[in-house]
Amino acid sequence: MKKYAAEFIGTAVLVLMGCGTAMLLGCDPFAGNGYMLTAFAFGLAIVAMAYCIGPISGCHVNPAVSLAVLLSGRMEKKDFAGYVIAQILGAFAGAAILHMIFRLGDVPDMTGGFGANGIAALNYSIFAGLIVETVLTFIFVITILGVTSETDGNGSLAGLVIGLTLTFVHIFGIGLTGTSVNPARSIAPAVFALINGNPEPLVYLWIFIVGPLLGSFLATLVYKLIRK
Repeated sequence: MKKYAAEFIGTAVLVLMGCGTAMLLGCDPFAGNGYMLTAFAFGLAIVAMAYCIGPISGCHVNPAVSLAVLLSGRMEKKDFAGYVIAQILGAFAGAAILHMIFRLGDVPDMTGGFGANGIAALNYSIFAGLIVETVLTFIFVITILGVTSETDGNGSLAGLVIGLTLTFVHIFGIGLTGTSVNPARSIAPAVFALINGNPEPLVYLWIFIVGPLLGSFLATLVYKLIRK
C-alpha cells in the first residue's frame, strides 16, 4: 500500500503544479511566458517527486510508464493495476484541489479547461493528435527505460534526466495537444472541465489515453530490440 500511496501523492502533485501553472498563466506560445513555465512546472514536479517517492514506488505517476515497466518485466500485473488506480485517483485529487482554489478564489482559468488536453491547434485532426502523443510518449518512455536500466542506467541522475525529458517534450507538444503523454493527467482535468461547462476535452480524451499507451508499447518494443 505504501507504493500505491506514493503514486497517488506523486500524480496529485504533477496535476496540481503542472495543470495549475497552465491554468494560471495560460499556454499561448506567442504571448507571455506561461508556455515555458508550464513545461518546466511539469518537469520540475517529476524531479521533485522522483527524489521523494522514487525510492518507494519508482515514481511512475503515469499509466504509460507503468505499462512500460510491466512489459519490461520489472513489475507484476497486480502491482500494475494498483499503480494505475492510484495514479488516476491522485490525478483527480490534484484536479479537485485546483477546482477549490480557482473556483473559491474566483481565479480566471487561462486555459479554459483545467489544463485539459485538446487538438484544436491541429484543426481537430484526430490522426495528427495521435501521432503527436504517440511520438512524444515514445521519446519520454524510451528515455526512462534507458536511464533506469539495471545494467546501463544511472540511478543518481535518473530523476533529473526524466524530469528534463518531460520538460522538453512539453516544449514541443504544448502548442499542439497540450502534451499529455500521461492518461491519468488527461482524464481528471477533462472531467473537471466538463463539470465546469466545457465538454470538449472529454470528447477527445480517448486520444490522450490511446496515444500514450501506444507510444509506451512501441518504446518498450524498440528498447528491447536495440538492447539485444
